[in-house]
Amino acid sequence: MTAAFDTVLQNALLLPVEDRSRMAARLIESVDAADDAELSPAWCAEIDRRIEAARSGTSRRIPHAEVMSEARQLLSHL
Repeated sequence: MTAAFDTVLQNALLLPVEDRSRMAARLIESVDAADDAELSPAWCAEIDRRIEAARSGTSRRIPHAEVMSEARQLLSHL
């Protein structure tokens, strides 16, 4: 990380929760917008396939709590 990053982060953490939440949302939007521009046709097709599977009920759905529990377990081994 750069010194500029550290400074911005320290200042952002001093903001009220509402302002930090808005800032986080704007940062995520900026990353998502950049990511969208770089998707290959193959990834777009895969996304469409997954959306259709979710809509039709043919995809396996895993409860959020189960996903988070497994992620925490995997991360605890790092």
